[in-house]
Amino acid sequence: MNVRLHAVEPRSRANGPGTRFVVWMQGCTLGCAGCFNPTTHDVAGGGEVAVTELVEQLRSARASGVTGLSLSGGEPLQQAPAAAALLAEARALGMSTLAFSGYTIEEIRELPSGPDVLARLDVLIDGRYVAGDRLASGLRGSANQRIQLLTSRYSLAEVEATPVAEIRIGPTGDVVLTGVNPLKLRR
Repeated sequence: MNVRLHAVEPRSRANGPGTRFVVWMQGCTLGCAGCFNPTTHDVAGGGEVAVTELVEQLRSARASGVTGLSLSGGEPLQQAPAAAALLAEARALGMSTLAFSGYTIEEIRELPSGPDVLARLDVLIDGRYVAGDRLASGLRGSANQRIQLLTSRYSLAEVEATPVAEIRIGPTGDVVLTGVNPLKLRR
């Protein structure tokens, strides 16, 4: 099975509680005005990667102390079988699981493979981004979005304590800005 991938961040603290391996899936047809990640929307963008390749990266991250997997995008539920497979592997490694989705939990329950994804999540951040209700705090981009605690692994306070942004400068000088309230670089 393959996944259309936008990017991977092997170690993040701004995409959920603890230290997380983050997968930004490529493709989203929801069209939320003001979305921070418009480059993830093109369903033909990014590149295809075997889920097994991502699983190897996830195992390596786990061995180096990463404690969780976060799925973002794009829209992870538009690639639900691949999302479920990644979440299952994370769970098998003893990692926590979290996903950001523009769909509400009620909509996800009705999607093909949606229940499979929900069964493998500890936390779901759900709901479309609404620019006029911008919040950028507690892992929610806008005030209408909800934090769904699907297991007892985390408390609401632990999820909301996630840093709102982080900046990473890689060994080749590449800069990664991430989180629900990252800086925007000017050129």
